[in-house]
Amino acid sequence: MNTPFDVKGLDLERLVYVRPVDVSDLPEGLQAEAQGLGTVYALHSSDGERLALVKDRNRAFILARQNDLAPVNVH
Repeated sequence: MNTPFDVKGLDLERLVYVRPVDVSDLPEGLQAEAQGLGTVYALHSSDGERLALVKDRNRAFILARQNDLAPVNVH
């Protein structure tokens, strides 16, 4: 993992981050919509703005790609 990567050509406007979110950390109204899930997945823009919440990681990546965005996983 020590391979150099040239980020000059990377379009940061299209980059979105996918990360797990504990439902218990969400506002009460969103917790009720989560319908018993323990974890949902958030998509965030490169400046940290939350763009969407979805029920699983796979759907988060699909949603990003359907909107011409480049998703990356955040631990």
